[in-house]
Amino acid sequence: MAGLRKNPKAPASKLHPRNLHHGRYDLPLLSRHYPSLKLFITEKNNGELTINFGDPKAVMALNQALLCCYYNVNLWQIPPGYLCPPIPGRADYIHYLADLLARSNGGNIPTGKNVRVLDVGCGANCIYPIIGSQSYGWKFVGSDIDEVSVKSAQNIAQSNACLKKNLKFVYQSNKKSIFKGIIEPDDVYDLTMCNPPFYGSLEEAEESSFRKQKNLHKHRTKKGLVSDNKGERNFGGQKAELWCPGGEIKFLKSMADESVMFAEQVAWFSSLVSKGENVAVFKKRLLKLGARQVEVINMSQGNKVSRFVAWSFLPV
Repeated sequence: MAGLRKNPKAPASKLHPRNLHHGRYDLPLLSRHYPSLKLFITEKNNGELTINFGDPKAVMALNQALLCCYYNVNLWQIPPGYLCPPIPGRADYIHYLADLLARSNGGNIPTGKNVRVLDVGCGANCIYPIIGSQSYGWKFVGSDIDEVSVKSAQNIAQSNACLKKNLKFVYQSNKKSIFKGIIEPDDVYDLTMCNPPFYGSLEEAEESSFRKQKNLHKHRTKKGLVSDNKGERNFGGQKAELWCPGGEIKFLKSMADESVMFAEQVAWFSSLVSKGENVAVFKKRLLKLGARQVEVINMSQGNKVSRFVAWSFLPV
């Protein structure tokens, strides 16, 4: 593996055109930016380079390399057991939101610190504020109900000169509130965004994780690559990041109901919706609440299809 060869060309990507992560990961390039990644690179029987995506340490090193190489973030650490997100898919959400803002700006994406974004549930990794601030210069406020997550996000921002001035993180002390206590009376936001908890209980989250790890192990065994992480989640995740009572749909309904209170202070609210069957229910709720515009934006990362719903109470 001396001199790390470049992987063969990947099939056509379905990511957003401006996403920096099309095709296979360029592991030699990433290793030059973040040398520690070399410890986790292996070579398949066909000579292709890879990492063990079932190994949390390898996934962490890959993310650190991606953030260093593409977003100028040299120091990125998250507490053990917290969510380590797949960056390409996260970047897509940001880029499609940029397209949404461009519609009312003569087709041009507004950039710079005058664009204010609220990331609800920023998590310990603060990945959306990183990508959004470094891609478009936007200014972010990140909120979270987990104090450890807020502290971690603050540490990341303060440890990187490129993030200090554009990122701010606040603790949401009322676990039943989403926007209340975060959006102040004089605040105006161009966007809010959210990656809500998927599951309705810890048991549901653990069962899903077990199925994913089993499928990953089965796939890797077929390829002659065996994971040794013994069922540990390669992406991590705490309660507030993965599940909440009532699951995704209850969270979305609460967000919709509360957004009405801030209808004139936010141009576009938005949230990822993991379960396709929740989209129609969520959209119906928003229209009933008086949303003047409701957009369902579909995204695709390889074989995975995702989407977010954006809504506005402002005149068209």
